[in-house]
Amino acid sequence: MLKKARFLELGEKPIGGLLLKYATPAVVAMTASSLYNIIDAIFIGQGVGPLAIAGISLTFPVMMTTTAFGSMIGVGASTLLSVKLGEKDYETARKILGNVVVLNVVMGLVLGLAMLLLLDSILFFFGATEDTVKYARDFMVVILLGNVVTHLYFGLNALLRAASHPKSAMMATIFTVCLNVVFCPLFIYGFGWGIRGAAFATVLSQAIVLIWQFRLFSNRGEFIHFQRGIYRLRRRIVLASFGIGLSPFLINLTGCLVSIFVNKSLLLYGGDYDVASYGICNRFSFFFLMIVMGLNQGMQPIVGYNYGAEKMDRVKSVLLRTIVCATVVMSMGFAVGMLFPRTIISAFTTDKRLIDMSIHYLMILISTFPLIGFQIVVTQFFQSIGVVKKSIFLSLSRQLIFLIPSLIILPLYIGADGVFWSIPVGDVAATFTTAVLFWLEMRKFNRYKTKRLRVE
Repeated sequence: MLKKARFLELGEKPIGGLLLKYATPAVVAMTASSLYNIIDAIFIGQGVGPLAIAGISLTFPVMMTTTAFGSMIGVGASTLLSVKLGEKDYETARKILGNVVVLNVVMGLVLGLAMLLLLDSILFFFGATEDTVKYARDFMVVILLGNVVTHLYFGLNALLRAASHPKSAMMATIFTVCLNVVFCPLFIYGFGWGIRGAAFATVLSQAIVLIWQFRLFSNRGEFIHFQRGIYRLRRRIVLASFGIGLSPFLINLTGCLVSIFVNKSLLLYGGDYDVASYGICNRFSFFFLMIVMGLNQGMQPIVGYNYGAEKMDRVKSVLLRTIVCATVVMSMGFAVGMLFPRTIISAFTTDKRLIDMSIHYLMILISTFPLIGFQIVVTQFFQSIGVVKKSIFLSLSRQLIFLIPSLIILPLYIGADGVFWSIPVGDVAATFTTAVLFWLEMRKFNRYKTKRLRVE
């Protein structure tokens, strides 16, 4: 029996209940994933040392690059799937699954092998030193060898959410995190693999859960499932997915560029300890940012379906509720960081110099937290309804137009502090720009007509 009824609830049930139903699993999953990143860094910092944390920080641009390509496929295809279900174009919806599998395999192989061949050059370009490159290399070799697994894992999880299985997507992430937390100390301490053990734990956990995801999509009783005839790449599905996914692709790619600027600037005006501090502060920041991303993931299928069904009042309702929730989350992050900075930083390291440095930088980084939830949600909203140009502009305005110039100018006057202050400066400018575009869009939204995404 084909389960179409599950999709129909997106256009019929009360918005508050729907957002709670779809966002809660995503938030739980993203929170669990963020906790793993924090726990992983704690194991590395306490078990390997401060320079290992710096090494992990240097892998962030590499990870952002691979994530950029994965997001272009996964986020783009899942958004397209939501819209097609709202339009009741079920034949195209089925074909999207097969195209995602093929694209992730091809992209994962090509990108992973290319980066492996150039890994040392890439790491030095991204800011590695002779003291930190060995840690970054050991970690990334394992991660890149498992690149196909990672791409498939994230791609199928995005489709699970869009296919009205938010709880399954949540459980996939939680399973991965739990396995990671078990494997990580075992491989680092028990087997003595050091930082390489953390990478093995990540890939193995994703591989185990990927097998479970394949089982879910092999169930013929589900409306969206593996079947013959869906794996041939369809030009319009590929182009539409890439078009919608262009915004998160550029977000991640410019995020990579920003990380390079940050790492190089910190080495120029500070040293390896400043890079390690950035790695610690970043993990705390990402914990709350990932919760907001979970809210976005819950919002996306509701917005996509109702936009496809031209139910604009419901679209506005879920958007405004998500903005309020995101602002509350980021305000909580600001409060926690300001009240308990030493407790937070001391969990990662016992090095007094690194603790004091990281506390100082953390206070700078979180200073504009209450503002940025709004900016993140509105950018995702434009992407969810296929308004790609606005989404791309908002994504690029924060990082290219505001943040990178600040990264170049401020350190000239206040040194390493300027590197960290450039991030809240970029956030404030981007939030103001987002508010202007949001106001203009809301003025015309009552007469806004859907431009359907035609895919054959």
